[in-house]
Amino acid sequence: MDYLHAAISEALRLYPSVPIDHKEVVEDDVLPDGTVLKKGMKVLYMIYAMGRMEAIWGKDCREFRPERWLQEGRFKSESAYKFAAFNGGPRICLGKDFAYYQMKFVAASILYQYRVEVVEGHPIVPKLALTMYMKHGLRVRLSLRGRRCHGLPSISGDV
Repeated sequence: MDYLHAAISEALRLYPSVPIDHKEVVEDDVLPDGTVLKKGMKVLYMIYAMGRMEAIWGKDCREFRPERWLQEGRFKSESAYKFAAFNGGPRICLGKDFAYYQMKFVAASILYQYRVEVVEGHPIVPKLALTMYMKHGLRVRLSLRGRRCHGLPSISGDV
């Protein structure tokens, strides 16, 4: 489950559910780099871009590499300010752990029973909006793994 958790985190690093977020300044402040913020200003931050920044993630920042989340085979989390897919600080998503649980449960259930292959030639294009989704959906081919699963019929073809 550590590797699955790492793979999901890596997918969220590259394709966060909410690619852009903003905050409103409630009182005048100065950021560590000297940027002056005035009360009422909006600060946008691009979670999608942050997941691809070499300064944050290293030279291989555009590669899908779940191993970056593992240390001696165990999942190692990153700072919520580095990995902002669930926000951070007092605004961290209260459902973060439940979301990971759901994603792992669904992935493990599907992968236990089926082999999943993306249909050849299907365009894989993310659509940036308030939430990120696949512009053309994701066409896959499912096939049962080498056994009958709880009396389920054999599935073949595009889904």
